[in-house]
Amino acid sequence: MTVMESVHPLDHVISVADRALRAMFAPAHASRPVPDAVPSAPASRPHGAADTAPTAAAGTAPTPSPNTAVELASRAPLPSLSESDRRKSAELMRVNHAGEVAAQALYHGQALISRSAATRDMLLHAAREEADHLAWCETRLKELGSRPSLLNPVWYCGSFAIGALAAAAGDRTSLGFVVETERQVEGHLNEHLALLPSDDTRSRAILNVMRTDEIGHGATAKAAGATELPAPVRVLMRQVARVMTTAAQWI
Repeated sequence: MTVMESVHPLDHVISVADRALRAMFAPAHASRPVPDAVPSAPASRPHGAADTAPTAAAGTAPTPSPNTAVELASRAPLPSLSESDRRKSAELMRVNHAGEVAAQALYHGQALISRSAATRDMLLHAAREEADHLAWCETRLKELGSRPSLLNPVWYCGSFAIGALAAAAGDRTSLGFVVETERQVEGHLNEHLALLPSDDTRSRAILNVMRTDEIGHGATAKAAGATELPAPVRVLMRQVARVMTTAAQWI
């Protein structure tokens, strides 16, 4: 007798609820180490050192790039910051943490309503990378002696609804929402990189790797057939993001 496997709707609801509760209330866990400052490039070595140094062509590990810098986590001491710089970094990283809670929710909401398995898998893969960002920001907040936004459940629930609404318009529109979201997140991260205290190399390394990942998510969605969102929708997205970032900085 052939047994046909099926997923009960209740199982799906439990899975969605589990992801939501973990994102909002459970300690975040990353699959990659917390990024740290990248060491000097090989070009800074003394003349002649390159002749005897291992190369990728010889089968050894290549020079670390911004993407592989995460493997260098915790090898350097944490930067020493003044009290004013510590508070500034904490405010910025609290906003970034709230943004990652929202990103989890957006991808979870979109994945729930997506029509194709390929789109759903892509969204959940991006959500797993965003979970790394969430864990890194949480770790950095603890290092800075600070806390996440108290409004994180609000950010999650609101963003989940927005993500589901975007996905209800179809997969191509949902992918377009990813492209526009990641474009705006990239701009937001660029602003924070400019605002971070110059001595906070730890937070800077985290944001640099996050930015690289976000650019990748947007490029993947565009290649998968994303459609351009109407200008009014893009403006509305920016306004909603501004409300969240302003509130999360203080609450």
